[in-house]
Amino acid sequence: MMQIGLIGLGAGAAAALLFASVASGSLLSIMLFYVAPLPLLIAALGWSHWAAAIGALGAAAVLAAVFGGFYFLVFLAVVGVPAWWLGYLAMLGRPAQAHGHLQEQTSGHAAHAVEWYPSGRLVVWAAVLGAGIILVAIPNFGIDAESFRTGLRNALNQVLQIDGETRTVNLNALIDFMVSALPPTAAILTTITNILNLYLAARIVHFSGRLQRPWPDLAAMDFPKPVALALGAALVVTFAGGIVGVMAGVISASLLMAFGVLGFAVLHTITRGMGSRAAVLIGTYAAVLVFGWPILALCILGVAETAVGVRGRLANRRGPPMRS
Repeated sequence: MMQIGLIGLGAGAAAALLFASVASGSLLSIMLFYVAPLPLLIAALGWSHWAAAIGALGAAAVLAAVFGGFYFLVFLAVVGVPAWWLGYLAMLGRPAQAHGHLQEQTSGHAAHAVEWYPSGRLVVWAAVLGAGIILVAIPNFGIDAESFRTGLRNALNQVLQIDGETRTVNLNALIDFMVSALPPTAAILTTITNILNLYLAARIVHFSGRLQRPWPDLAAMDFPKPVALALGAALVVTFAGGIVGVMAGVISASLLMAFGVLGFAVLHTITRGMGSRAAVLIGTYAAVLVFGWPILALCILGVAETAVGVRGRLANRRGPPMRS
């Protein structure tokens, strides 16, 4: 327990430094801010979720002592609790039994097989936590649509150091666009960083030999069907307008990004055995990174997989593999 506590405090100190670096305002500090959960996730995956909890509370306490009590809650909401929860779920396992969802088991005798928390559900939780972080931040700008947009517009003016009297018509249009686009964009970015931090932490711990669960077949991940229903409901509610519509847009953006990740997993599966597989995958990744919008096709592919089982249908059409 002493080792877990020391590891947790060390991870918390690193997370606190990364989180506080954003105060400098440089581009590098923003990047460091987004990897603040990484030390806590490494502690959770490599040692125990208790190490992550100790680190999160210690880091929050230090930040509160330096910057004020408000940062205790901010750090826990943005970094500490999401990192602890994802780390806890990632290492959650039970003796393997016959269940309805895909199992990720350890190698060895069946009697000692362990069913680990599915990787697909970890992606869903990363999206839920990403949306939750943004939803918690919305009331800081306003509790209704008009006050929220006004508060966010004023914050953008301060960040960009723009005087209201000197703004041009085009600049006003740009600010209005940013006010509308920022909440869902922030949700997407937070979801992506949650997933990437969890992946990087798992890779680091796996290479160190401390990862107790086997590395899952990420291309085989799947989502529970209710997640697709939740996405559909959130998309419908976005048309309600007002602050409810803004919040529904945040949830929709996070879930869509999760389905985009599932779409990549489906693409990796259905291209197996293709001679042009490498070109297809490289081209798809490059198109998403350069243009962005092709991710929508992968989101649709992910939703289709959850709704009708694209991988299973294609596997049935192809039939069993040919024997040499």
